[in-house]
Amino acid sequence: MKTLKLQLKLIIFFFIFFNFFNFVFAKNIEKFSNSKHLSNYFSGLIAINNNQYKISYNYFKSLNNLEESHYSYSQYYLYSQIALNKFKDAANYSRGLERRQLDSFESNLVAGIYNLKTGNFEQAKIYFEKLKNHSQPGTMQALISITLNNWSNFNNINSALLKLKSMPDKFENIKNIQEVFAHCFFDSTQTDTMFEKLTSKSKISYSRYHFFYINHLNSKKKEKKAKVILKSSLNLYPKNLILNQLQNDISQQQKQYSDVFNCKKIDHVIAEMFYIIANSLSSTSNYIASNFYLNLAKYLNPKFPSFDVLFAENFEVLEKHQEALKIYKRIKKLGSHYDWHASKRIASILKAQEKKDQSVQYLKNVFLKIKNPTIHEIFDYADFLKNNEQFKDSIEYYSKLINSINKKHSLYPLALDGRGVAYERTNQWTKAEIDLINSLKISPDKAYIINYLAYSWIEKEVNIDKSLKMLKKANQLRPNDGYIVDSLGWALFKLNRYKEAKKYMQLAVKLMASDPVINDHFADVLWMNNNSLQARYYWKYVLKLEKTENKLKNKIERKLLFGLKG
Repeated sequence: MKTLKLQLKLIIFFFIFFNFFNFVFAKNIEKFSNSKHLSNYFSGLIAINNNQYKISYNYFKSLNNLEESHYSYSQYYLYSQIALNKFKDAANYSRGLERRQLDSFESNLVAGIYNLKTGNFEQAKIYFEKLKNHSQPGTMQALISITLNNWSNFNNINSALLKLKSMPDKFENIKNIQEVFAHCFFDSTQTDTMFEKLTSKSKISYSRYHFFYINHLNSKKKEKKAKVILKSSLNLYPKNLILNQLQNDISQQQKQYSDVFNCKKIDHVIAEMFYIIANSLSSTSNYIASNFYLNLAKYLNPKFPSFDVLFAENFEVLEKHQEALKIYKRIKKLGSHYDWHASKRIASILKAQEKKDQSVQYLKNVFLKIKNPTIHEIFDYADFLKNNEQFKDSIEYYSKLINSINKKHSLYPLALDGRGVAYERTNQWTKAEIDLINSLKISPDKAYIINYLAYSWIEKEVNIDKSLKMLKKANQLRPNDGYIVDSLGWALFKLNRYKEAKKYMQLAVKLMASDPVINDHFADVLWMNNNSLQARYYWKYVLKLEKTENKLKNKIERKLLFGLKG
């Protein structure tokens, strides 16, 4: 794995190197006065692509006047400065670019945000106006430009709504959010109605706005209504981190939640927009830009916890474990629910670092210190134990949960499924089968539960026809799930329908190219379709995969000697 990562880094380096030289040789190679400057530039690019901002900052800082030959230099230099919270330096650098007529979208944005934060509102407006010159219609830059210019020029609720109407339909979600915040900012009589309208829409897009609504109600001394909204919100989003912590803070009469967001503060509203953009960029794996906008958001509203949560997630995905751990340790101090969330992620990182025993022990210690764990914490812990092959202990906690909650509770079928899997993995099939069947009775459209039960039957060579019907349903529910496609192909294989099986197995391998079991199944199907040469190729491929267990390796070595008839 480490070798692969090194290879990928080298590929990235040479890609950057090649493209850079294509540019420089064609344009301004003379800007590099010596090989050291050239080396520093490359090193800075590699560092920032690795999210090593301190290193990239030091390399970029050593270069002068490179902006004229390479736009990305100034952009990445600003990214490095902002990542290190050098906002004043970044603003001064941006002003320097402006004087040399080398300003960009990023430089004007940074200068504008710095002036907004430091109270120089009129100067901020000037920089926000300049954003229009550096953004194309329909782009993310255009969205930022429109939003910032709108909030710079709102005079009253009517002018705000008029300006928001001009926002392109492409940005409808942002428009809806901005409209609600505008009502809240100007203390409109329609604020409650607008919040209710927003939070009644898509669960995915607007779940966090329940928090903003409740926060607004509490600020207006509408505590009773706030409690009603909070209760209904938690019914919709029982695992929502910020809502659970809010409930805990209110029950303990703590008021810190009121400080983290105020819709009457323009910088808080703009910070929320940057968070939305950062989250979107993160979902497309653009972590450099995501962290840039997250840093802007946190600069404007340093107390809002969601920013740190996304920061940590970004670093975790990038395998920047030390950076992620540092943030999670900070998140743990924000409250009991944040503590639990961060602890789960720390345990996950330890596991990723191949410290499985330490990971299990860490979360065990955290969990046992909780005096009255919630049903969600019990479920999380049971799930964690199951996923780390602590099946006996996981059964204990799943059972504790199952015996303590109503059958209509959303966690009940999930706990049955989890315990069923744990039973199956400990060779208690009779108990496993009962749990999995009962889980499906409650949640008949849970594709992954259908798949687990059906595949287990296939492996035991029972109920294969029934399993096939179930897997066809699961495949309809999740057509691009590699495990389900594999199970469907395997059911056809067990029914001696080899040509049909091959079609599904080919797709499964495409979807899960590095899964040992799926590749083994495909090889078996190929063999029964008289493609022995291809079958041997895939068996050999499975032997090379890191995830292949010794038991499977032994089976494949026998297949390579004797085929499926041996």
